[in-house]
Amino acid sequence: MAGTELTFYFYDLETSGFDPRSARIMQFAGQRTDQHLKPIGDPLTVYIRLTEDTLPDPDAVLVTGITPQKTLEEGVTEAEFVKQFSEELCIPGTVFVGFNSVRFDDEFMRHTLYRNFHDAYEWSWKNDCSRWDMLDVVRMTRALRPDGIEWPVASDGTPMNRLVDLTKLNKLDHEKAHDALNDVLATIQVAKLIYDKQPKLFNFLRDIRLKDAVKELVGSGQPFVYTSGKYSSETLKTTVAIKIGDHPDSQAALVYDLRIDPRPFAAMTTSELLEAWRWHPAGYDGPRLPIKTLKYNRCPAVAPLGVLDEPSQKRLQIDLKLIEANRRYLHDCQAGLMNKLSKALEILNHEQQTSLLTDARDVDSQLYDGFIQGEDKRIMQQLLEARPSELASFEARFKDHRLQKLVSLYKARNFRSQLDDTERKAWDDFCKAKLLSGDTKSKMASYFERIAYLKNLPSTTESQQSLLVDLELYGQSLLPAEL
Repeated sequence: MAGTELTFYFYDLETSGFDPRSARIMQFAGQRTDQHLKPIGDPLTVYIRLTEDTLPDPDAVLVTGITPQKTLEEGVTEAEFVKQFSEELCIPGTVFVGFNSVRFDDEFMRHTLYRNFHDAYEWSWKNDCSRWDMLDVVRMTRALRPDGIEWPVASDGTPMNRLVDLTKLNKLDHEKAHDALNDVLATIQVAKLIYDKQPKLFNFLRDIRLKDAVKELVGSGQPFVYTSGKYSSETLKTTVAIKIGDHPDSQAALVYDLRIDPRPFAAMTTSELLEAWRWHPAGYDGPRLPIKTLKYNRCPAVAPLGVLDEPSQKRLQIDLKLIEANRRYLHDCQAGLMNKLSKALEILNHEQQTSLLTDARDVDSQLYDGFIQGEDKRIMQQLLEARPSELASFEARFKDHRLQKLVSLYKARNFRSQLDDTERKAWDDFCKAKLLSGDTKSKMASYFERIAYLKNLPSTTESQQSLLVDLELYGQSLLPAEL
């Protein structure tokens, strides 16, 4: 598909919660633009029905204002939504863009496609399609080329990059934050602001978003500028890093923050490095390992060291002489350090896998257990073309146990009226077990407990109280008659 003309498809989701494995998309909105950010066609807004096995997070609903009742009244099924997404939006050359979309929205899209027998990944790479994330573009622009744009700060002086603050400070229209379409249009305006004020940086980050380009720059053996949410706000989320080794995941590298003297870490044992690498809660005052996993396919904001002009060096508190000294120290101790880091990483990965295996997971959360293989992908396509009455026959045809388990759930969630008595009872039993098992620790009990807590907060507004009443009624509607 070489030579396909690129278009941007800006999109945003409002969801029932924050975990893509268990929460659901409640609203999708998008707008296509050309490369100059001029709209192409009409914007799209779609509500997606919540199913009876899902309870929304009350806190999420208070942010979005979208109740389950609204999705049931105005929404389509997930199956209808993913069909529209795949057939109408995934046209060749589409760059899917959002604001923090790589870490949030894209994950919801993957899990939604997976649950509904569509390939979870092809939409973001096949037919010259790709993805991009404006949040790291905003962060790097602020760090390297801030001129011409007003940048928000918190009351304590901490830099902020929230979409709502950027639009307000730069007098951009953002009528209703946390409405998917308004957030989409606001993201386009912020992108246009950067495109107009700093076109060279905008175009550079657009061109280097693809994993092969990122891998080439990061793997050059030279220090590079790296902007990431993992770095400090004091230095505008930006540092100078260098690759010190490959991650076991072939799509990632281990990179070292060259602001930090590597010698103390080179002297640590494997156990000490492991402890410094672990996640620690706020208040931890021990050493933190200045090493990060950079994933090539997540559109990281990276640039050659040459972009650091004198104002940028001063703004980011970067001393290039110190950077070079630390690079030399790291070079001298890199082999020994990487040997210990590899052992520490093996332990961390084993702990993570053990944790996942002991979690009470259902099939909806198992997307990353492995790729769907060729024959099963062919059968998935046949399933999507089948009538609801034919779906049950597909369960035995799949080799992947995940797809076997998903068949009955797919039918119940999307074609409930087509269930026979046996299937309907199985679905009701599934929902009951999922929501009510655990008695006082059940999902339903936690749901009503959270609603009661939020109702009693002095800060809860009248409109939020109304939303909480709707949520309470929705939960009650899902309770079995005998309760």
